[in-house]
Amino acid sequence: MGGDGDPLDILLLMDEPAFVGCLVPARLLGVIEAEQTEQGNTARNDRLIAVAANSRVHQEFQSLDDVNQQLLEEIEHFFVSYNDAKGKKFKSLGRFGAERARQLIEKSAAGADR
Repeated sequence: MGGDGDPLDILLLMDEPAFVGCLVPARLLGVIEAEQTEQGNTARNDRLIAVAANSRVHQEFQSLDDVNQQLLEEIEHFFVSYNDAKGKKFKSLGRFGAERARQLIEKSAAGADR
């Protein structure tokens, strides 16, 4: 679970669409750390970014540094717009690499063991 009490959110860059619940081997690239405000309550709601392990289109992506800055800005704008449409506010706190993203996953997994 993430800081907002919901499962961790991950955006997966891949060549083809997939269905909900589909398992896709992926390579973690990083995280957009963020806050989400809903009805006056603000909580962390980070977005992990990964690439499908067998993606031909994105095969060169090994870290967030490899992702076009324009694409990262579009991803952040998507989250802002998506939340705005639901009456929520999404604010990016920064972009960080795979190690920081992995730490968030480990922290989440440790919390799930309790």
